[in-house]
Amino acid sequence: MANLRVLVKRRKAVRNIRKITKTMELIATSRFQRALKRAQEAEAYTRKIAELAADLSKNAGEVSHPLLVTRPVKKSLLLVITANRGLCGGYNGSILREAMGAVRAYKAAATPFDLETAGRRGIAFFRFQGIPRAVEYTNFEDKPTFEEVDKLASRYIDLYASGQIDEVKVAYMKFVNAARQQAVVETLLPLSGVAPEPKAAPGAAPAAGAVRKVEYEFLPDAAEILEELVPAALKVRLFKCFLDAAVSEQIARRVAMKAATENAGDLIKEITRIYNRTRQANITKEISELIAGSEALK
Repeated sequence: MANLRVLVKRRKAVRNIRKITKTMELIATSRFQRALKRAQEAEAYTRKIAELAADLSKNAGEVSHPLLVTRPVKKSLLLVITANRGLCGGYNGSILREAMGAVRAYKAAATPFDLETAGRRGIAFFRFQGIPRAVEYTNFEDKPTFEEVDKLASRYIDLYASGQIDEVKVAYMKFVNAARQQAVVETLLPLSGVAPEPKAAPGAAPAAGAVRKVEYEFLPDAAEILEELVPAALKVRLFKCFLDAAVSEQIARRVAMKAATENAGDLIKEITRIYNRTRQANITKEISELIAGSEALK
């Protein structure tokens, strides 16, 4: 028979845990709303500037930009974006599985690569796996700033333009909608062929074989425009990756804490049920002993 004092202590401990998980759920919900607003505000701009860069590069004639040039991959760079903290369900695990798939592909093809990790969870994982990291970042929290990402993107641009690396990939949790997030490994550089498809209007069927043709007049010239536009498109795209990662992390943490709160509530009910049954059994036992004692005295 369970000890009543132990059951009372256990129920009190679970109630305290439920308070903590409920509080963390509310905090994650608040942060999710702010992160979602930033991601939605950046999504339209990111999509449009990528479409514009793709259109201009196609209509610029012989003019091109180094970031648009695809060349044989002699060395690659992989950036893995994870969280600084845990308690967010399978968020970090899903990203790291995709990242390890890319690492195994590099090793199978004997392609040299530099691994860069953003987030303490990713750093700890790759340290445990014995995989060296070229650079580690822990400054990207749930509110990444464009200034921080700008420095990172500028370094990637310099490395790619100088030929030190031939490819840049990023592993992160892509935000599709509030109900769906997907761990992916996307090619960040070169930028050619990565322009998103324009969204169709709701209810509108796309015309078969229809190709959107836009004529541009370049002033002062195409080279100067691409020199400004293409790096900006890369920086905004990398910034969107960090924004997606931030909102996806808060969604995962909110879901995990909600599940933990519900599980704690179920456990409290179960402990209370066991407590009541034990208490009732003890009372019944005491009554039986009293009756037996009184009968013995007769």
